[in-house]
Amino acid sequence: MRRRRLPHLIATSVAGLLIVPAVVAVAGQASSAEVDHAQCRPDGLYRTPGVTVPYCDVYDTEGREVMGADHKRRIIGYFTSWRTGKNGAPAYLANQIPWNKITHINYAFAHVDAANKISVGAPTAPDNPATNMTWPGVAGAEMDPQYSYTGHFNLLNKFKKQHPDVKTLVSVGGWAETGGYIDAGGTRVDAGGFYRMTTTGSNTVNTAGINTFADSVVSFLRTYGFDGVDIDYEYPTSNNKAGHPQDFAQADAKRAGLNASYQVLMRTLREKLDAAAAADGRYYMLTIAAPASGWLLRGMESYQTLQYLDYANIMSYDLHGAWNHFVGPNAALYDDGQDAELAAGGVYGAYQNIGYLNTDWAYHYYRGAMQSGRINIGVPYYTRGWRGVTGGTNGLWGRAALPDQTKCPAGTGGTIGSTVPCGNGAIGIDNIWHDLENGNEVSAGANPMWHAKNLQDGRSGSYLEAYGLTPGTDPTDQLTGTYTRHYSPSLVAPWLWNSQKQVYLSTEDEQSIAAKADYVVAKGIGGIMIWELAGDYAWNPQRGEYFMGNTMTNLIYDRFRAASPYGQRKAGITMPTQTLNVGVTMGGFALGDNNYPINPELRLTNNSGTTIPAGAQLEFDYPTSAPGTLGQQSGWALSVVSTGHTGSNVGGLKGDFHRVRLTVPTAIAPGSFAEVTLNYSLPIAGPSNFTLSFGGQSYALAADHARGAVGPSPTPTATVSPSVTPTGGDNCGGLATWNATTSYSGGSIVAHEGRRYRAKWWTQGENPANSGQWGPWEFQGAC
Repeated sequence: MRRRRLPHLIATSVAGLLIVPAVVAVAGQASSAEVDHAQCRPDGLYRTPGVTVPYCDVYDTEGREVMGADHKRRIIGYFTSWRTGKNGAPAYLANQIPWNKITHINYAFAHVDAANKISVGAPTAPDNPATNMTWPGVAGAEMDPQYSYTGHFNLLNKFKKQHPDVKTLVSVGGWAETGGYIDAGGTRVDAGGFYRMTTTGSNTVNTAGINTFADSVVSFLRTYGFDGVDIDYEYPTSNNKAGHPQDFAQADAKRAGLNASYQVLMRTLREKLDAAAAADGRYYMLTIAAPASGWLLRGMESYQTLQYLDYANIMSYDLHGAWNHFVGPNAALYDDGQDAELAAGGVYGAYQNIGYLNTDWAYHYYRGAMQSGRINIGVPYYTRGWRGVTGGTNGLWGRAALPDQTKCPAGTGGTIGSTVPCGNGAIGIDNIWHDLENGNEVSAGANPMWHAKNLQDGRSGSYLEAYGLTPGTDPTDQLTGTYTRHYSPSLVAPWLWNSQKQVYLSTEDEQSIAAKADYVVAKGIGGIMIWELAGDYAWNPQRGEYFMGNTMTNLIYDRFRAASPYGQRKAGITMPTQTLNVGVTMGGFALGDNNYPINPELRLTNNSGTTIPAGAQLEFDYPTSAPGTLGQQSGWALSVVSTGHTGSNVGGLKGDFHRVRLTVPTAIAPGSFAEVTLNYSLPIAGPSNFTLSFGGQSYALAADHARGAVGPSPTPTATVSPSVTPTGGDNCGGLATWNATTSYSGGSIVAHEGRRYRAKWWTQGENPANSGQWGPWEFQGAC
């Protein structure tokens, strides 16, 4: 790995202002002691206090990830544990990965076990695919004797030796293992999982569980040689009936606490990984699989955890599927203004004709809190489909309701009290991956793209019986009708339509993948994440059919290899060179479907030694995922600085940000805070790119974790003058004294031992003085 030698950074601090000199990078080899790793930290990435993190192990001095000379953008492939070939279905092993074309591999999945630790099952259990399985006679799958374990982990490390620029991450959770886990026999165990590990039954943070998990992750990475951990938590949203149906009972009971505990989880992971990186001299990555649906994101507040991530992989697929009867594309790049599901829900009318079930909308949502280079869009190498489709254009935007709505799968249609019918999912030859839930096949039209290519050519494929189909006896497993390919350039979405069977299969192929790759390059996006590598295709002349291959991955690689470097700065404007130590938080969100309109409180906490005077001008950006109509409800004067997009988002959102200016109505003394209640309609990540202007000077804020600024100075302990009432609450003289027997709800403010504290969530009997950064109390200064 190339490293950079830099002169030591010298920063000065004057009255709470952080002033950072320019630094000139000098290329070369250097030990950790010779490198100022702060110069390699990505813009906006949270700094773990007191830790010298070896960022330059992974990032260059522009804060961009180093991935090899021919990899300007990320190509992240999910590699799944279950395609072993031991069950009779075709195998996809580590030797089949196109190692020279990708940049990262996410191993799916590890889980959270009953002891709140990361696990892939007992390492020596018979046929454990991760650590105790071999493939005799398979060329390229020979085990490396250097390792004490076999299985996928052995092979991943074996090939990493040959391809050292490729990073491997272990992905934890997933759809089936967020609220429990799958045991060695394939049975779901209702224990462990993210909900239990992070959140107690009383909706408080399970600090012990989170610490246990984070410590186990560090140990796991060191044991098996992974470069980081990918958290696939589906979902820490306050929306009821979100995620796997088998998780509803426990998750819905904890919805009020999931966002708070998710923030603690991700901050704890970041800090423990950074501490381990400093000890090991090797950087450990932290990433997530992030939802793309506007409905799910509305219940995830302002996605405050993004600051802790190296990057976010957007799951910009499963945007339409047979969980309801609206027939549409799995992973459209753009909205076309005709999305039947959004139209039926009145979405277009409510949000100035902005549709939120498309990749471009999801990208712009995350852009509100992260630079483009820390975002990757997801593409599916699989299909989604319906049968019995009526209406629409060659099936697109038609309807396909399950004829007997009493037989809807759990979590769909009437089973969750919805008035929207569940869908009539494709089955048989149109569903060869036939995933299971509760032991029953999910009729979802889920197929690898190589099978869809064979259907398009009128070829049933020689592998049907290996997937449990019986075309000789079951009519649904036989090839009938003609699968005609159609393509919508406005959606950037292909599909197959079988008019005889009334089957619609949403697909991906070279045309759509090329358009998405070009979109990534044009927007400065970090790259593409693929679910999953085994779905890619190539023509196999020996088999006389399409089969597992690398056609789409090769195409992405070719599009990216000559691309310019990805965007590494959060702000689209020139930010002030001086930084004021002011924290910004978003809180007070309503839960789930009550979170409309969205009315959070934006809090400015003055951690500097300088009073912010009344009349100071606060500016910030928020993403164009929401209309440019943000308002306030606290009497602060608001004006619009710039508008990044107006009107519908057909063809994509035109700009990244709207920018507004607020006038702070009262002075904010050191150690105090001020709050303003915002009002907007579609969810946003962030806001970000804050500036404060007063006294003829503009300042960036430490809350943005900008490159080139040193970390925030400690909260001052100077006494606030009794004649000044801090904005947002009374002096200690007017506050109730903390009592161990009193219960306090979130937002309660108390006095204790001459200091002022605010409750972050419900609490009783927990001494504020002992709370620490992860406890229920937030220190707000002396009094």
